[in-house]
Amino acid sequence: MRNNKPIFVTKPSLAPLKEYTKILKEVWRRGVLTHNGPLVQSLEEKICRKFGLNYFVAVSNGTIALQMAIKALKLKGEIITTPFTWIATISAIKWQGCQPVFCDIDRHTLNIDPAKIESLITPLTTAILPVHVFGNPCDIEGVEAVAKKHKLKVIYDAAHAVGSTYKGKSILKYGDISAISFHATKLMNTAEGGGCVAKNRKLYEKLKCIRFFGYNDQKNMVEEGFNGKMTEVHAGLGLANLRYYNKVLSDRKHKCLYYRQKLSSLKFISFQECKTNETNYSYFPVIFDSEKRLIAVKKKLNAKRIFPRRYFFPSVNTYTKNDNYRPAPISESISKRILCLPLYWELKVDEMKKIIKLISK
Repeated sequence: MRNNKPIFVTKPSLAPLKEYTKILKEVWRRGVLTHNGPLVQSLEEKICRKFGLNYFVAVSNGTIALQMAIKALKLKGEIITTPFTWIATISAIKWQGCQPVFCDIDRHTLNIDPAKIESLITPLTTAILPVHVFGNPCDIEGVEAVAKKHKLKVIYDAAHAVGSTYKGKSILKYGDISAISFHATKLMNTAEGGGCVAKNRKLYEKLKCIRFFGYNDQKNMVEEGFNGKMTEVHAGLGLANLRYYNKVLSDRKHKCLYYRQKLSSLKFISFQECKTNETNYSYFPVIFDSEKRLIAVKKKLNAKRIFPRRYFFPSVNTYTKNDNYRPAPISESISKRILCLPLYWELKVDEMKKIIKLISK
């Protein structure tokens, strides 16, 4: 391998620098860096057009997007969510003064199990917040049937899921609000960034107000808000990267299918169950038969300067900062045995072959 360079779990997919700097020259010329600038508005419009959305608000990051969604829906009390997620999902719930209630996952899809939600509903429950884990769509119908029966709001943590679909349309169109991330590790990135997809104009207008301290377009304060604005610098990178989204998606799909084909004969690993025409191939997780074997494989890879990552470990219901521990045996078991393999635009087939060979041994 060339210069024995390190292979990390991911690297940002970036447009050619000259294309980005061309956009930045216009930013410098205008002297507008923030406050809902023309590039932010252009990015919102192009994201809507690209993914068939009606109401999208770009914000500073995916965690802020979740907080804004909770605030816009005026949620209080308990929010049922998954323990198999990044801590930001839980942080957003707590920052908004709500209490996360953990519902265990389906062992095959790794998403929240709708069959286990209903038993967790109490008079304090106001919403369900599932995660499309690794871009794999949740059981939308199962979640929303429970929500409708109990008159609960639904926010989807779609941080991984830009480009994923469900029944032929963007996964982002489901629920009351979907919160997405444009973090550097995502398929579509603005370095840091995110957004909210709203189901109607009323929620859309409310989200825009919250993003800018609660002010509306007439500069009247109509909501309790905060600073969630995306800058022109980040929006410009997003516009440059969006041009290459289809190529990045195609590349990830090819590499995921290659990994799966070459590793499928190994009896000690299994894969997340996905519908191949719906996921966006954001990550490639493998589930080992034991934590001991995972640690051994990870150690072997690290010794060759290959750095996969234990997404998501530990199961967030076990964090010591959570004062409401509720067992989630499937999530707790999977989190100890799951490893995301390197997957990104610049990853070479020869590098993938080396990873596969080391795991197979």
